[in-house]
Amino acid sequence: MTRLILIALALVATSVTACGGDDFPAWTVASGATDNGDKPGESDMENTTLRLSVNGRSFTATLAGNTSAEALKARLAQGAVSIRMNDYGDMEKVGELGFTLPRNDRPTTTAPGDLILYQGNSLVIYYDVNTWNFTRLGHVDGVSTRAEMLGLLGGAGEVTVTLSLPGVQDRAE
Repeated sequence: MTRLILIALALVATSVTACGGDDFPAWTVASGATDNGDKPGESDMENTTLRLSVNGRSFTATLAGNTSAEALKARLAQGAVSIRMNDYGDMEKVGELGFTLPRNDRPTTTAPGDLILYQGNSLVIYYDVNTWNFTRLGHVDGVSTRAEMLGLLGGAGEVTVTLSLPGVQDRAE
């Protein structure tokens, strides 16, 4: 009888550990958080804040905790980067970075304010919802609606967005 109980406990323990855990955790859309440590602020980076400037107006974003965001931060530590961005699909502004970052693509549903790396070399700032395999770079602080994000970006049309790190002297390229 003791042997049967031990076998039953072993089977239960095996099934619990096999089915539990975070193998495929849910994505949190509204906060800009993802799985596997991609939550803004949960990285070993000392400062997870990014500054974006458009048309003389600056705002901040919180970087995701992944190697892509870390590589972007390392690049911006050398100086600011300016990106010419255009609207695409009435949901995003997209522009080429001029360099390549490591990709951490995952099925992602974006929300207004999400900063996404596309194909390793393009920055996308979402002002609406989209679902695709992307790498999340971060999320604009305090943004949750299309109107808020478009307001920060100056509305529709081409814009130049400058990315920088607080405290790093601006040397836009």
